[in-house]
Amino acid sequence: MMTVRPFVALLAVCAAGCTQTPKQVAAAEQASAAAATDLAKELAGLTPGRSGACMPQFPSTQVKAYGPTIVYVVSNGVKYRSDTAGGCERIARGDILITRTPTGQLCQGDIATTVDSASRTFSGSCSFGPFVRYSRDGK
Repeated sequence: MMTVRPFVALLAVCAAGCTQTPKQVAAAEQASAAAATDLAKELAGLTPGRSGACMPQFPSTQVKAYGPTIVYVVSNGVKYRSDTAGGCERIARGDILITRTPTGQLCQGDIATTVDSASRTFSGSCSFGPFVRYSRDGK
């Protein structure tokens, strides 16, 4: 007859191993606050337009990540923001964002992958949220 106690003890040890230490929690909170500050600086002076399901693709777009938020810089006066569920944060450290779309637009729900720029290995993936256009005139 199998006892449940060893199984419960094993689960408790596994759960404890997955718990963040206070130092890790503080570092994550600090990184999140820094990303929010940097995002605010990136979008300063721009007015958000309406949220949309898709964003047209532009030939020379710069892509930046601020935590789970991705910003496409079309020009100094036009940027698109998409909040993801996370997974593509390494763009901020130089990883390459790869998108595949048959429609010529990036749309909410599309999945992007990231690749390490040095080793060319897979480093993450994320799903786009709605796209918000930011511009100097708010249109």
